[in-house]
Amino acid sequence: MRDLFTRTVRPRVVDVAIELTRLPAALSGLTIAQITDVHIGPTVGADFVRDVVAQVNGIGADVIVITGDLVDGRAASHASSAEPLADLRARQGIFYVTGNHEYYWGVDAWLPIFRQLGLQVMRNRRVAIERGGASFDLAGIDDHESRRWRGHGPDLAGALDGRDRSRAVVLLAHQPRQVRVAQRHGVDLQLSGHTHGGQIWPWHGAVRIQQGGLLAGHYRFGDTQLYVSRGTGDWGPPVRFGAPAEITRIELRATRPG
Repeated sequence: MRDLFTRTVRPRVVDVAIELTRLPAALSGLTIAQITDVHIGPTVGADFVRDVVAQVNGIGADVIVITGDLVDGRAASHASSAEPLADLRARQGIFYVTGNHEYYWGVDAWLPIFRQLGLQVMRNRRVAIERGGASFDLAGIDDHESRRWRGHGPDLAGALDGRDRSRAVVLLAHQPRQVRVAQRHGVDLQLSGHTHGGQIWPWHGAVRIQQGGLLAGHYRFGDTQLYVSRGTGDWGPPVRFGAPAEITRIELRATRPG
């Protein structure tokens, strides 16, 4: 019962292993630490962020990804609460994509701050993650709702333009429902947040409907896989019911022959 009704004081680390057919054997065992939906703002301050950073760094991940809704307030008021993010450490870098809440609170003021804190802002672009002479593509796109803001909008085709199709692609996209586009473009794995796992009953059902049946955990769509985190912080009241907060440690594994 202890995980049924919780305040989001300290997220737990959730371990997930995902096999990718196109992942080179040399990259098997590579780890990705995912945080999402932190919602830095009036109810989530620097102390919470500092503790999350310590937990994430304790994982010792090769890559850290932040899949949107990092903030929930204006930069002018809450930029100082984001400062502990500068202490995040990962061998291959820290990568961020926008969520819908960044657009509600002045995304264009926040993005330069994130870059100054050492986050690589993945706005419809991809980078190579390399180790031991092998690599895969890490791509990121703007939030599903971002087309309403001038100069923003998801463009997966643009992010993947000219890629080597023999390489695995891991996509960062805030909303799980963006997986339908990812599947059409041959993405191997999409990492998302947004849902909070429902956070508080009865919102589980409403969120599941809004996201096309996708709430939390591991899903498959043909050759495309999706992992949806329940989120690291919370939105609204700092209470969860049946959906404990998480930091996700994802271990990528190469599919074994035969």
